[in-house]
Amino acid sequence: MGTSKERPCAARPGDEQPHGRELGGILLTVAYEGTRFAGFAPQPGQRTVAGTLLAALRGLDPQISRLRGASRTDTGVHARGQRVAFDTASGIPPRGWVRGLAPRLPPDLAIRAAAIVPAGFVPRFEAVRKTYRYLLLCERARDPFWVGRAWRLDGLDAARALPLLGRELGAARGTHDFAAFRSAQDRRTGTARTIHEVVVSRAGLGPAMLGLSIVGDGFLHHMVRILVGTAVDVARGRLEPGAMGRALESGNRRHAGITAPPDGLYLERVELRSAGTDGWPGA
Repeated sequence: MGTSKERPCAARPGDEQPHGRELGGILLTVAYEGTRFAGFAPQPGQRTVAGTLLAALRGLDPQISRLRGASRTDTGVHARGQRVAFDTASGIPPRGWVRGLAPRLPPDLAIRAAAIVPAGFVPRFEAVRKTYRYLLLCERARDPFWVGRAWRLDGLDAARALPLLGRELGAARGTHDFAAFRSAQDRRTGTARTIHEVVVSRAGLGPAMLGLSIVGDGFLHHMVRILVGTAVDVARGRLEPGAMGRALESGNRRHAGITAPPDGLYLERVELRSAGTDGWPGA
């Protein structure tokens, strides 16, 4: 859920070019329900988004070797607007990838759009804004339609929580050092990020559902989930108001709240600096 320092892998002279064509790039907009996926990135012996998608792509072009995603979403995290690029010499147009992949993909993974990009295009390096949305279900009774898709908070009143969540998350707006809001597995030395926008509102999915939207230039591992967990801990009375600001100032993970579960997290949109043309139905 952050950025990587690896350099783009561009096509090189001499790369194998089946069908007598030059390599070109295709950019997909991908949606998935993440409950049964062990995250985006490939893992041996695990069902992942990248592994499942690559297997389907090779049904159309066996020469496709690797995928380049915009965000390595975790196990159980969902996406509506993940961006994935790959190189191909097949000559298949964008609409062919959308239509050709549809019957080859499982019900919890779909291609929403496709576009032509240069060979070697790396969505992660072209991303300028990412939008995550988190759903909170403030109900005592379990709703089977939202299991795995929202964080159910038994006993939290949605009307009371709404302004508290808004005030806490509002402290994260702007450019800060988010060292206190990352997992122990995140070893990056650069932890400054910019949060452009935070919106806490009724999600339009019933009176008990709240939606938390966070737009930023990039995110550390578990950063969104810790931001949400900290705000929720304040709303539940487990942390004193102002906890978000104190954790930002100290940079100490112990001053922030819990890591919210992946169930309610959605990668809504990845805005790219350049995304090519000739999209179908539009990337």
